[in-house]
Amino acid sequence: MDFIFRRIYVGQVKAVIFDLAGTTVDYGSCAPAGVFVELFRNHGIEISNSQARVPMGMHKRDHIQALLQMEDVSKKWKEKYGKAWSDGDLDMLYERFVPLQIGCLERYSTLIPGTVEMAEELRSQGIRIGVTTGYNTDMMQIVLDAVKKQGFVPDSAICVSNVPKGRPAPWMIYQTMQELGVFPPESIVSVGDTIPDIESALNAGVWSLGVAKTGNMMGLNEKEVASLPEDELEKRLASAYETMYRKGAHLVIDGVEDCVESIDEISFMLAEGERP
Repeated sequence: MDFIFRRIYVGQVKAVIFDLAGTTVDYGSCAPAGVFVELFRNHGIEISNSQARVPMGMHKRDHIQALLQMEDVSKKWKEKYGKAWSDGDLDMLYERFVPLQIGCLERYSTLIPGTVEMAEELRSQGIRIGVTTGYNTDMMQIVLDAVKKQGFVPDSAICVSNVPKGRPAPWMIYQTMQELGVFPPESIVSVGDTIPDIESALNAGVWSLGVAKTGNMMGLNEKEVASLPEDELEKRLASAYETMYRKGAHLVIDGVEDCVESIDEISFMLAEGERP
């Protein structure tokens, strides 16, 4: 007998997995970007803030490697040290990055407006909440301790130290699903402000909800965003939305305060038999 069996999930969203910096904390994702610039400057290499943000969302060691692989940065390194960078240089830079990042995290762990209210609304619908991050265990714990004092406590927290490989690999999402005891992937939404966030969601087979305004795509803190002329803000936001949709995000929002409406929309699409 010739037949095709296709099982289609038509229930509601069961869990939402959020990134940390730029999505739920640290408006503008300023902590990691600034540290990468400082790290390279400490070694005689000037990189721009925009360069520092290109690999954002990855494991921080992978992020440093991606920066070193940039043609401009690679050239500057060779001119400074008389030879191409090596794996030993990468290990050294990551080792020196860690205390720099840890030293500033507490200052950059303020919740993005709307996070607590959003989490309460999702939980009232029976939806579990996880967080994932490119930070290591010590870094993540500093942020978790800070946001707990502000009223945000996720049901699960996974970082790159808990999995074989960070974003864009799907392992942090799968580990979160296992911890929360939720499946199938169609019932999961991943929310993040970087392209690797989108890529990891697509690789995991879950819904990708991009965050355009409060994180890495804009790269500005809350005061800087508020001071932008309206036409400039609209232009930058339109560019961020276009980029995230082009990279595969299923939906894009300004920030987590708009999250609940989008989750409801995804639950409606699931009920109609749609899949990510």
